[in-house]
Amino acid sequence: MRLSVLDLATITEGQQPRQVFQASVDTAREAEQLGYLRYWFAEHHNMPSILSSATSVLIGHVAAQTSSIRVGSGGIMVPNHSPLVIAEQFGTLETLHPGRIDLGVGRAPGGDRETFLALRRDPAAAEYFPQDVAELRDLLGPAQPGQRVRAIPGTGTNVPIYILGSSLFGAKLAASLGLPYAFASHFAPAALDDALVAYRQNFQPSEQLSEPYVIVAMNVYAAETQEAAHTLLTGNLVRMARSLVTRSGSPVPEVSDETLLASPVGQQVRSMLQHTAVGNADDVRAGVRDFATHTGADEIMVVTNTPDVESRIRSYQILARAMGITG
Repeated sequence: MRLSVLDLATITEGQQPRQVFQASVDTAREAEQLGYLRYWFAEHHNMPSILSSATSVLIGHVAAQTSSIRVGSGGIMVPNHSPLVIAEQFGTLETLHPGRIDLGVGRAPGGDRETFLALRRDPAAAEYFPQDVAELRDLLGPAQPGQRVRAIPGTGTNVPIYILGSSLFGAKLAASLGLPYAFASHFAPAALDDALVAYRQNFQPSEQLSEPYVIVAMNVYAAETQEAAHTLLTGNLVRMARSLVTRSGSPVPEVSDETLLASPVGQQVRSMLQHTAVGNADDVRAGVRDFATHTGADEIMVVTNTPDVESRIRSYQILARAMGITG
């Protein structure tokens, strides 16, 4: 079983950004020792609780303070950048940390319309995602005769590209290009089964990949006791519900956590976190194995979103030992 980590780099009340970044370094170092394969960050903008906006900078920071774990993006939102800039950034990262950098890409803007405009991007940029991915792959591949524009550094680094998605669009694109596919089932599970079928049925081998490779994401909250694990999960559900209300422009109601989670917005976040393993070592082992069996995934990318690094690291420790990826 291949296990990897997605770090949301979230900040909560009372924390400073530097503390969050140090927590990411500490978690990545522990994940490396535990035997996790990858450590990914996702690009978000104008979201007060998520600090991974400068994704490539954060990847470089963590890669420089680890030694073997692969570090990458889950993902870079291609509509926000030119393919050349992405190729230069990740070519630089691969040059500094050879054989350890992953480039996961998605076509969502990673923020609202106002933020997208603040990035000085064309609102229609997402429509060119397939062409941009093809251009990106060419820029990271070997130099071609007569090629007038090159990523320097970047050309010839062959940084592996992964298509991220939560719909059939990304699945079919990954299949047509012969690229690995990562599904965001940790928060957008609705189209998971259909997308994996579409990817596998339409897959065309490429130089990067000879057969389909699927990564699926799920939430894991592991602790010594079931009660402690469910407390971690409930805390995250409440934070997510309050964040959704705040982003909608409505004031957060002065109600108990139980009332909030019983409301429509609470039910929405429960639905988003449908694929979650929670409990002690036996519970999370069973949950992850069931999800792996259901999806037939080649790799599970886990998310443990807690406000303190100690409970997050402990969750990853319990899971790693329960799944037998570490001693």
